[in-house]
Amino acid sequence: MQKTKTAIAFPLLILVLCVFQGCYSFSGSSIPAYLKTIAVPVFEDRSGAGIAQYRGELTGGIARKIESGSLLRTTPSMASADALLDGVIISYTDLPSQLSSKTERAVTNRITIVVEVSMEDRVKNEKVFFQTFIGFADYPVGNYAAQQQAIRLSINQIIDDIFDRIVSGW
Repeated sequence: MQKTKTAIAFPLLILVLCVFQGCYSFSGSSIPAYLKTIAVPVFEDRSGAGIAQYRGELTGGIARKIESGSLLRTTPSMASADALLDGVIISYTDLPSQLSSKTERAVTNRITIVVEVSMEDRVKNEKVFFQTFIGFADYPVGNYAAQQQAIRLSINQIIDDIFDRIVSGW
């Protein structure tokens, strides 16, 4: 008898979840309706670590995330944008994160990227936020491909955190 109830209840639960799957969305969740466009200039690299090649990846990733996850549209014109998202890469480190107990040498390294971002509502001429975002990921020492992947994972963490702050900062 118990198995019969479970056998009926589980498929029914799945059906209900499938039916109501798209009823709630975070798209444009709390961004004021008067904000239609946002300018996202290429982030400056002040880290001194020579990672300028990732500025475009970070900036482009944020712009794509905003376009796909909110009602805001990116514009290249800072003069006509309703909002401005400006950022600076302040720090990049690649340091040991785990040491071998036998050799006391690094087994893994950690990539850490720190970015300062400010967002301005240009319609109301007020600062929405100024915040520091940190992304990090570990990789095996001596593995260049894994190091590059760790950099990308760190950047993606930052992109997600910035986007979350944009849509919840109102």
